[in-house]
Amino acid sequence: MKKYILDLTVSFVEHINDKYVLIKLTCDTPLPEMLPGQFVEIRVDNSPSTYLRRPISINFVDRSTNELWLLIAAIGDGTRALASLSKGDTVNCVLPLGNGFTMPQSSSEKILLIGGGVGVAPLLYMGAEMKRMGNEPTFLLGARKASDLLLMDEFNKYGRVYVTTEDGSGIYDNDVEGMCQKGFVTNHTILHTCKFDRISTCGPKPMMMAVAGYAVEAGIDCEVSLENMMACGVGACLCCVEKTTDGNICVCKEGPVFNIKKLLWHL
Repeated sequence: MKKYILDLTVSFVEHINDKYVLIKLTCDTPLPEMLPGQFVEIRVDNSPSTYLRRPISINFVDRSTNELWLLIAAIGDGTRALASLSKGDTVNCVLPLGNGFTMPQSSSEKILLIGGGVGVAPLLYMGAEMKRMGNEPTFLLGARKASDLLLMDEFNKYGRVYVTTEDGSGIYDNDVEGMCQKGFVTNHTILHTCKFDRISTCGPKPMMMAVAGYAVEAGIDCEVSLENMMACGVGACLCCVEKTTDGNICVCKEGPVFNIKKLLWHL
């Protein structure tokens, strides 16, 4: 897929809480084709200590408004600088980079999308594209507390949303279906009461390893989106090397999405 270097304009900024920011970018020409699971590399112009671009997952592409959504966790100098952007600012992006998640082959294929923290970001676009193709996804989203559950209204547009919070917040007495439960995503009863054909997941590595372990035991095909440090996005800097069954490979170029059969997590 062709890659572009574009100057995009910030059209919208929402500070969801003190850590997470939703930024929407647009331009005068139609945005290029992008796949769920791909990412962009953003040049950080207003951070003297940040020399390399920052990889950010594609959260959503709104063709009706020609906007690219990015969900950013402000956890370092670079991402804090991006989180301080304002409407009208210009952002230089390289996009789209990497591969994407495997999309459903039929409307009957049952796919579970599991996300944790800011790792929920690429799953929104995947869910939207699945719904557009006639396949309704099931989401299982985890967070430490209810206030860290991100873009819930958006996720609810595209499929059934199940939730876990580590502290139990956000659980309601009238939740007769038990859609929100205390614990980690791998503790949710949906994993034992419904059968899925495939799992796609993104989030903290310990969470993804736990999901992958569950998938192996349950005999379910599973893809994970790795979040290794990716400075260049094209496999040149070797920052993001991961050991796989095919040897050492660059996550930014060969991934970030991998079938767990290629990883060494459970060998």
